Amino acid sequence: MTLSSLIATPSELANSASDTTAIVLMTRVRLARNLAGYAFPLWVKPAQREEVFARCRAAVAATPQLENCVNVAIGDLSDLERQILVERHLISRELSGTKSGAGVVISRDQSFSVMLNEEDHLRIQVLRAGFNLKKAWSAINEFDSALEERLDYAFSPTLGYLTACPTNLGTAMRASAMMHLPALVIANQMEKVVRAVNQLGMVVRGLFGEGSDASGSIFQISNQTTLGESEEEIIKRLGSVLKSIVEHELNARAKLLEADQEKLFDKIGRAYGILQNSHVLSSSEAMNLLSLLRLGIDLGAFPAPNRAVIDRLLIETQPGHLQHAQQGEFEPGQRDLLRAARLRTEFAGFARPDFKLTSPENN
Repeated sequence: MTLSSLIATPSELANSASDTTAIVLMTRVRLARNLAGYAFPLWVKPAQREEVFARCRAAVAATPQLENCVNVAIGDLSDLERQILVERHLISRELSGTKSGAGVVISRDQSFSVMLNEEDHLRIQVLRAGFNLKKAWSAINEFDSALEERLDYAFSPTLGYLTACPTNLGTAMRASAMMHLPALVIANQMEKVVRAVNQLGMVVRGLFGEGSDASGSIFQISNQTTLGESEEEIIKRLGSVLKSIVEHELNARAKLLEADQEKLFDKIGRAYGILQNSHVLSSSEAMNLLSLLRLGIDLGAFPAPNRAVIDRLLIETQPGHLQHAQQGEFEPGQRDLLRAARLRTEFAGFARPDFKLTSPENN
């Protein structure tokens, strides 16, 4: 499979329309692994770095889960191709800036992605649409076992899996969910949620991880502790936290409808109007407007199948995807014009909002 054909295939993230609450867009489980006998990527000598890359690349591609995969060196990708993979959460921003001795192996359906020589020799991740932590863990555990038959991992009986960053020692597992939390944002409750989540040993980040903002009211919630707990305990504890956040978001939606219904309808209606008529839209503004329409869909103001359209556009209006669709590279100002034109076309036939709502739990 080629990278161009993978890019032409819809992302796993755009598959969240079937989720019952539609609050959890995607779940991810990631494992950090390193080879015994080699220094970590940031300290290894160039020759050894290339040796590790070749060994890991061959072993990963030989697993049954990654048959007919995309297997590329980062140095062989254009800046635009790297950006698209970052926007699809298939590689990190850190890996995209690597110049040599690094790469990524991606499954045909984009649910498996293995970064090679990022911070660790292997960063394995499994993505699943919706609230599917257990399925993601089961899939990555099976894959990790298959890979361990081909590679000798660096492991300590007392510290667990050895990793470049001490915070990943132990299971070296980060489990996370990407959540759409517009009502908590509108109600100015996110700061309270972040504090509560932090006290439970979890961390809240923006759409593209550490250091990114939460455009479109989309947040990533993940475990922070990897040492001293089993993988199953981490999954269970994170799942409990995520269910609690879902309840808080649903309660916030109910309170907004009860206390300030017309103001909420106005926000959604204005977003609809701007998307249909705007001629200049930045990426961040487009994300926030699409978020409001997604909330409107969840509340029943628009037909439920339209959620799939919004989820697709949340990705396709990102700078990399937008430029790829236009077959060129454009300055930010030009992208804002192209983005607005694309959204005007998409929403020209979009159903008008119907605000005859009951309660969010019934929609």
